[in-house]
Amino acid sequence: MIRRLDGMLHGDYRTLFRGTGLDLADLREYQYHDDVRHIDWNVTARLQTPYVREYHEDREVTAWFLLDLSPSVDFGSQTKKRSISTEFITVLARLLTRQGNRVGALFYGDHVDTVIPARSGRRHVLSVLHKLLSRPEQQRSEGTDLREFLRAAFQVMRRRSIVFIVSDFFSKPGWAEPLAMLAQRHEVVAVRLYDPLERELPDMGMLVMQDSETGEQLFVDTHDKGFRKRFASVAERRERELRNALGRAGVDCLELATDGDLVNALMRFADLRKRRSRLAAGGSLPKHLEKVA
Repeated sequence: MIRRLDGMLHGDYRTLFRGTGLDLADLREYQYHDDVRHIDWNVTARLQTPYVREYHEDREVTAWFLLDLSPSVDFGSQTKKRSISTEFITVLARLLTRQGNRVGALFYGDHVDTVIPARSGRRHVLSVLHKLLSRPEQQRSEGTDLREFLRAAFQVMRRRSIVFIVSDFFSKPGWAEPLAMLAQRHEVVAVRLYDPLERELPDMGMLVMQDSETGEQLFVDTHDKGFRKRFASVAERRERELRNALGRAGVDCLELATDGDLVNALMRFADLRKRRSRLAAGGSLPKHLEKVA
């Protein structure tokens, strides 16, 4: 999978994994599709012709994986969300370290209990994965608090990095503000894990639903169309609130479903990021990506 994705992303690393520094290389006249944010307004005013700055980018990237390992990520109708998270980290960490970059990780159960400093190399990636895979499932918690998680991460990650928040975002409220603070210092990507049953319930008759974090149980009748409609409405409202919070913070979202294909999801995300980078030049997203955005 890594080789396949590596080949498919060839040439797209600049879009996905930006470096942490820029060095001014040259000035040249503005051309169609140039990023207007790179216009040098002083030179433009002096010469009466638009000029843009060209940069050499520091390609070294430090990446951090903020891993929500609370009980809710151990749910999955086919594949558990935790397995999707592990697969994503395996692929991305290896892709990054193959380019000479460093990766680190923070683990969150009901608090931040593990901090793995950022290092490079295959052996380091294997060490991160070993700690992740050997970690037992957490049976109960008082509820995920992403606000606490993001605040703790802000204190740990001092140097500008690319940060992947890998979570299902089932959390107590209040995490939007620390997310925005994190996004001001770092390049942040929300990796949202979800299962289709969390969005819409099929007609499965009478069943017991259990809160995976608190253990609270509820006996429901999924034959009831009204109940299924109310369930879908609540899920849709939560989706909308989540997208709004990420949008206000300026954070892109990669969605990974338990019944989806990781490579296809990453390629769609790469396409979205590449097209978004051209928006400043006056372009627009194609219709099939507008909903994703």
